Amino acid sequence: MARISMFNSPLLLGFDHFERALDRVQKAQSDGYPPYNIEQTSDFGLRITLAVAGFDMDDLEVHLENNQLVVRGRQVDDDGKIYLHRGIAARQFLRTFVLAEGIQVESAELDNGLLHIDLQRLLPETTLKTIPINGARSKTEAIDLKAEAGEAGD
Repeated sequence: MARISMFNSPLLLGFDHFERALDRVQKAQSDGYPPYNIEQTSDFGLRITLAVAGFDMDDLEVHLENNQLVVRGRQVDDDGKIYLHRGIAARQFLRTFVLAEGIQVESAELDNGLLHIDLQRLLPETTLKTIPINGARSKTEAIDLKAEAGEAGD
C-alpha cells in the first residue's frame, strides 16, 4: 500500500527531510523509558531532563548525529550479587530527540539521578541575495552586434 506524503505539494520543494524527521519522531515515541521532561529555560534555551536513577556517568552516553540527539544508557548486570528480591532491573535504553536546525547542544549534567541536557536555539542570520537573471540578449544589443559585425566585414 502506498503511503501518502504530507509534503507532496509542488510548493513545498526540498522539505522531504522534514518528512524523514517526522518518521523518526514517530518511531521514537513508542518506548516510554526513561521518562523525560522538556522545559523552556529562557527565550532561546531548552532543557531536556531524563530520569535515569541507578545509572552512573560511565553508564550514559549522549551524542549528536545528523540533528538527532541520542541518549543511551547501559548498565552492567552484576552477576556476583545474590538477590532475595529484585525489583530494580538493570535496563538498557536508547532515547532519541530530533532537533530542529539551529538547535545547539550546550551541555549535559547528571545530578541526583536526573540527566539534564541544555540546548540553545540560535537565531539564523537574515540574508538577502539578489539573483542575476541570465537570458537572451535584448534587441538593441543584437542590432548593435550586427552593426559592428557589418562594419568589421567592410
